Amino acid sequence: MPIEAAPAGQVSLFLFAHQDDEFGVFHVIEQCRRQGKRAVCAYLTRGADGVAARRNAESRKVLASLGVDERDIVFAGDELGIDDACLHASLDAAGAWIARWIGAFDAVERIHVTAWEGGHHDHDALHALTVRVADRLGLLPRVRQFALYHRHRRPGPLFRVLSPLAANGPVESQPIPFARRLVYLRLCLRYPSQAVTWVGLFPFVFAHYALRGTQDLQAVSLERLRAAPHPGTLYYERRGFYSWDKLRRKLDGWRPAA
Repeated sequence: MPIEAAPAGQVSLFLFAHQDDEFGVFHVIEQCRRQGKRAVCAYLTRGADGVAARRNAESRKVLASLGVDERDIVFAGDELGIDDACLHASLDAAGAWIARWIGAFDAVERIHVTAWEGGHHDHDALHALTVRVADRLGLLPRVRQFALYHRHRRPGPLFRVLSPLAANGPVESQPIPFARRLVYLRLCLRYPSQAVTWVGLFPFVFAHYALRGTQDLQAVSLERLRAAPHPGTLYYERRGFYSWDKLRRKLDGWRPAA
């Protein structure tokens, strides 16, 4: 992969709740590396017992294929002992880690985080933590959110994938070359430990790349955290994973340390 020159120390940070969340920003990560910027990725949960190591290995391979240095991949969930679907129970530890991690970089160009969209409660918890930490550090204008999935305006068990919520503001959309779309689709098949999940996700990802083929990002705001990501039942509520009321109470009680 040809690498262009970039200002010394320039870095883009990527915060993921789970190993495979990177599928939402494949193009951003690859573009960062092509432009000579560091793409530093952190995962805030470690996966379920029995598959944690496999999930780490899968994401390492995918990120390596996009040009990410292995030294720039951090599994904070392993370090903090945060299991998949349990980020809400470790807000203090995760928030403090995120603040230390972001604060360790001198030239942060962008911070990318899962969207406020009601797809998975870990995604929403990570979003809120990152937005509040970035605001305290004076970096909020540099944060961008990326959509993964949600069920806004979808009946029953159906959901949307890679579809930014209008309530999150204007969309910064970049067309992805057709050849790269094919590469990214193949990368989506490189998470065998999550095969059941990807049976549901892949058709929608395929449709997105076939019909739209864009990389979409949105800015973030503190104001959005005051309300549910969208009206109606959120996807993680529909699946019985967690409730918005419980998450709201936990997030309302958390603020980054001064």
